[in-house]
Amino acid sequence: MVLRQCLIAAAVLAALYIANAIGGFIDLPVPAVLRFHPKVVRAVLQPAPRSAQLARAAAQNSAANSAAETDHTSAAADSAASGSLTEHSSSAPQSAAQPGAPLQSASVPDSSGGAFGAPPFLAESALAPNTTAPAPATGPAVPQPFGYADVVKLARERAAQPYENRSPKLPPNLAHLTYDQYQEIRFRPRFALWRNQALFEVQFFHRGFNFDRRVDISEVVAGVVHPIHYSASWFDFGKLSALARHLPLHLGFAGFRVHYPLQTPAYKDELIVFLGASYFRVLGRNEVYGQSARGLAINTASTKGEEFPWFTDFWLVKPQAAEQRTLRIYALLDSQSLTGAYQFDVLPGNITQVTVTSELFPRRKIAKLGVAPLTSMFLYGGDPSGHRFDDYRPQVHDSDGLQMETGGGEWLWRPLHNPRVLEVNRFMDEHPRGFGLSQRDRDFNHYEDNESQFERRPSYWIQPLENWGKGGVELVEIPTDEEIHDNIDAYWVPSQPIDKPVRFDYVLSAYLASPLWPPGGRVIATRSGNFALNGNKTGDDARRVMIDYAGGDLDGLDGAQPVRASITANGGRADQITVQRLAETGTWRVTFRVVPADPKQPVDLRCYLTLYGEALTETWTDQITTSQG
Repeated sequence: MVLRQCLIAAAVLAALYIANAIGGFIDLPVPAVLRFHPKVVRAVLQPAPRSAQLARAAAQNSAANSAAETDHTSAAADSAASGSLTEHSSSAPQSAAQPGAPLQSASVPDSSGGAFGAPPFLAESALAPNTTAPAPATGPAVPQPFGYADVVKLARERAAQPYENRSPKLPPNLAHLTYDQYQEIRFRPRFALWRNQALFEVQFFHRGFNFDRRVDISEVVAGVVHPIHYSASWFDFGKLSALARHLPLHLGFAGFRVHYPLQTPAYKDELIVFLGASYFRVLGRNEVYGQSARGLAINTASTKGEEFPWFTDFWLVKPQAAEQRTLRIYALLDSQSLTGAYQFDVLPGNITQVTVTSELFPRRKIAKLGVAPLTSMFLYGGDPSGHRFDDYRPQVHDSDGLQMETGGGEWLWRPLHNPRVLEVNRFMDEHPRGFGLSQRDRDFNHYEDNESQFERRPSYWIQPLENWGKGGVELVEIPTDEEIHDNIDAYWVPSQPIDKPVRFDYVLSAYLASPLWPPGGRVIATRSGNFALNGNKTGDDARRVMIDYAGGDLDGLDGAQPVRASITANGGRADQITVQRLAETGTWRVTFRVVPADPKQPVDLRCYLTLYGEALTETWTDQITTSQG
């Protein structure tokens, strides 16, 4: 067991070196030991019947988007290991097509007649996969328009062949560029694709530094594919102007970014960017870049070592009308273990949504597949127990919690940590309704960083569009001493290895705030430590936890109401429980002491508020270790 734990730690750390170089995780030479703990019982915020939930969600989504578009003001967005693997239990088999048979979606119709989780704000036209028109009944054969079916065909064909890195080697004069030198190379906006022709414009990234692989990019106009060829004249090389005279004609690009008038019609801001492996970032209105999404993760935090798939080809579909508000992008993903066909439908707004359609074709059995992976940074937050840095800023993070809605309708909140050793937790579920990394604290005074603007970093929410079956949301937290490193990862892991074609469709939403995620009371702060309360000391090997809740029905309750805290402690006990409404802020505070059964082992905790037996809030969950011994 110890050898396996060490191998996992070594594999994770090795993967971090690679990921950091291509836009993802960071390395930290910290030993890790994985611990397994019992599953915990779920306390569900009582869900309505599925049909009623869908009807209410549709109405709420429509109202929320309308209100968001009205309330937000425009502002120019800036561009710019002792670990534990804990299974938290929650309960349609993984969808997979048989070899040679047509690939089947994992969709499960709900009682209302539609697939559960239809994206709240996207129009149907943005969701429907591209279809091919039938050929004329008479006359010569007419070429069919290029669409998603063609990308699927390419992915299937490529999966039947051994893996090959198709990118030509980067010339040494570009490969040896430093980060600062690479920043000298900038795209000239006047050469942007679709400039002054559509709401969307596309600029390209030059190859160089760590971005060594060529990405083949094409434009699709009226169903016809037109490759986009590299030209050095499209770039301003700054102090490296001599470099432009010695570059291959077919150098290609490292990636691209899409611009759109998100804040004001007078300027087109960055909306979504694809750069490095399968990484991409997306922004909603008034947001600045923070966390990242990925097309796929393979064998993250495993003894096999992480494998990084790459988007090797993109097809950008030219908008058919000058004021078309949706953009479609096709992509082909490739790696040693699989290929994948992707379709991204992008709808900008206060909440920018990306509908992702993906079909995966394994070359070999994949033990651990990470679906809809998110990557973020957490250095420290408002919990005093995490303050070990000599820094003037009260908090430093891109995200402060993992948020989930289980298949049973329970909302979960897990605050993030920057642990001293690697930690891996998996929250077991079946047919998840959603998960994401959230940045809830939007108060500038809690960050005091005018340059980084952490209060404007987007939250990402993943909403599956079909039944993903059994599995779990895995959270990886990696120790780091610097904010330049992404040290948080979250993704869905199917319960069974993947060895057949499979499809995963979902909507990624980038937002600052939403009354829907979650719909009721929510956690707004978590603090812990060995502090006394009302004269009561924690005692040896004990720890006190303080949780603040607000929102939903809580906001209208008088302090005299008998609000209670439902707390479970797996691996210990919780006592000295108090619940009170803070008159100064109107928030509700729960405080309790945690006493472990074994001081050297963590205690799995869950807490939510009730009134006369009805759940008022999401469930706060965390893992507390009272002793470092």
